[in-house]
Order: sequence, then structure tokens, then C-alpha cells
Amino acid sequence: MRVLGIDPGLRNLGWGVIDVDGSRLSHVANGICHSSGADMAARLMSLHVQLTEILRHYAPETAAVEQTFVNKDGAGTLKLGQARGIALLVPAQFGLAVGEYAPNTVKKTVVGVGHATKDQIAHMVRVQLPGITLAGADAADALAVAICHAHHARMPALARRVGA
Repeated sequence: MRVLGIDPGLRNLGWGVIDVDGSRLSHVANGICHSSGADMAARLMSLHVQLTEILRHYAPETAAVEQTFVNKDGAGTLKLGQARGIALLVPAQFGLAVGEYAPNTVKKTVVGVGHATKDQIAHMVRVQLPGITLAGADAADALAVAICHAHHARMPALARRVGA
């Protein structure tokens, strides 16, 4: 199973692709989509175009997106929500099921604690995917989302096979 993980952001949208074979995980690619444009519509379109190309190129079978936490800055949360909309829309346009995970769930799955730092996340991503070069913290977070999805998506798939 090929999994695309996405860490949504309006300026920097992290992405990571892994292959899952049983309990074995292997790194395929990772990167950061940088939005461009003079206004919100242009920036969102920029993210849409870049993420669409990633899906075309790597052909994931499933995707996962980190959920947005609400912070004190309502305008910032709304902007992040719009970028998250792109992160959900593009995989759906390719007919993919999209999992959503709270940041603490991702951290607990990958690091073992729900309040891990970005450095701890990047370290554990490197441990689980040896030899990779991370494009940045946003890409590490996206790979963590993909790893989380690989672990959590396995159980429902197994249950469906058993019950079929």
C-alpha cells in the first residue's frame, strides 16, 4: 500500500509518501509545497497544482491529513483550514480515501508520547525510515502522518477481510 501523508499549511504544505508491506515501511519521497501568489485564491491554487502533481507522480493508494487544532488566532486558524481543504480535496479528486488524525495521535503513534517536539518527530521518522533526507520539519511531520495512517489503517482493512 502506498500512503501519502500531508501536513497542511498555507505557506508550507508538507508531504511524504511511504510504501507499506505488512509491518515494513519504506520511504518513497518527501517535500514541501510552497504557496505563491498575491492573494489567498492564488496561494490556494498554487498548493492545489503542486499537490495534484505529487499525486499524479507517486500514485498513492490512500492519504492522510493532520487535523487542525484551534488556536487563539481565529484568522490564522481559518487560513490553515483553507489550506487543509486543499489537502483533503486533491486526494479525493483522485478517488482516495483520506484519513484524518489529531496531532497528538500522530505524535503518540510515531514517538510514543502525545506532546513530542518537532525534533523528536523528525528523529523517530528517521529511525523508522532509515537513510532518508528530510526536506524540512513540515515534510517530517507529513511522513509522521503517513506512518500513523499506515498503523491505524491496517486494523480496519484486516477487519474487513476477516468479515468479508
